[in-house]
Amino acid sequence: MPKLVMKFGGTSVADMACIRNAAEKIRREVERGFEVIAIVSAMSGRTNELVGWVNDASHTPGSNTPGFYDAREYDAVVSSGENVTSGLMALVLQEMGIEARSWQGWQVPVLTTSAHGAARIEDIPSDNLNAKFKDGVQVAVVAGFQGISPEGRITTLGRGGSDTTAVAFAAAFKAERCDIYTDVDGIYTTDPRITSKARKLDKIAFEEMLELASLGAKVLQTRSVELAMRYKVRLQVLSSFEDCPGTLVCDEEEIMESNVVSGVAYSRDEAKMTLVSVADRPGIAAAIFGPLAEAGVNVDMIVQNISEDGRTDMTFSCPIDDVRKASAAMEAAKEGGEINYHDLIADTDVCKISIVGIGMRSHAGVAQKMFAALAAEGVNIKVITTSEIKVSVLVDRKYLELAVQALHDAFDLDKAA
Repeated sequence: MPKLVMKFGGTSVADMACIRNAAEKIRREVERGFEVIAIVSAMSGRTNELVGWVNDASHTPGSNTPGFYDAREYDAVVSSGENVTSGLMALVLQEMGIEARSWQGWQVPVLTTSAHGAARIEDIPSDNLNAKFKDGVQVAVVAGFQGISPEGRITTLGRGGSDTTAVAFAAAFKAERCDIYTDVDGIYTTDPRITSKARKLDKIAFEEMLELASLGAKVLQTRSVELAMRYKVRLQVLSSFEDCPGTLVCDEEEIMESNVVSGVAYSRDEAKMTLVSVADRPGIAAAIFGPLAEAGVNVDMIVQNISEDGRTDMTFSCPIDDVRKASAAMEAAKEGGEINYHDLIADTDVCKISIVGIGMRSHAGVAQKMFAALAAEGVNIKVITTSEIKVSVLVDRKYLELAVQALHDAFDLDKAA
């Protein structure tokens, strides 16, 4: 029988009423002839509660600072939220007359690395679940977000772990599709809260979704989209609470026609940092961005301006939460003699606006059209970066909504291709 992976996030299994609603959706697919692997998250808010308990239980002697915990025990505690949901879902399905069984990550097993709190999936052997399907099990309810390390310890997968679990299962079991059920009914051309003209997309290419996810769109996590693209797993984003068509994330070849630009993404919490008057010499970029990487600063846009006297201003963007780390890393590098600069200027009142579309590959003038639309609204561009299917700009944060709306209108994203 064909297999279908269905993933339900925290809001989709927030309470028993939500779990029963999700179980109805699973039953519908069973009646259509699928063997279903249901990946479930912890009930909404439960993971944060468990993390709070860990922080309350574990801190350094004589200190009230939370977070100094044994990562192995952190995973043992935090993974329990998904275990509860998977058991409850299996019980509800059984009450509906469906042969269902729950599995924790170690029982499948989901084999991962030993990086507790941020483990990566290495392999998912299919023998155990396939044997149960042959014995008559119709639904395997699997706890998402977790696996087992080579040392036999429970691991968790970090941010977006349940989505990643679902895609990995779809790849391992060659599922027809991976359906991601969430609190939105699909992927939109931009955030509907910004503009009422935002339109739900029927289909979007893996590459476009990957760019949108990395640029601030929060419907899917980057890790899960990367995995889906690598293994050609067709993803469908659907609402847990409305019976309506969702958005299919698929290979570019499945999309007959698409707009030049598919969506506008934004990231509100950005900062622009400029090192003023840095010597222009071989190795200076490595001397700057090496310490930033070691400090865990996620650098995005980079612009280098060289003056006639051979001095350089180096500008880069990073998450606003990383400004303090970036400043400390640059000051330490300066004190250590690795770099020298006149000043470090941090601008924390900026945001990143991006347009994304596979149609950019074959159409000229997309960037010019973007810049003209922003100029017409009086929006000044501070930094620009591009890729084959993306153009991103850094602008003052006060212009975020205006910029998104202007670009959405300029590229006619309220109209289908």
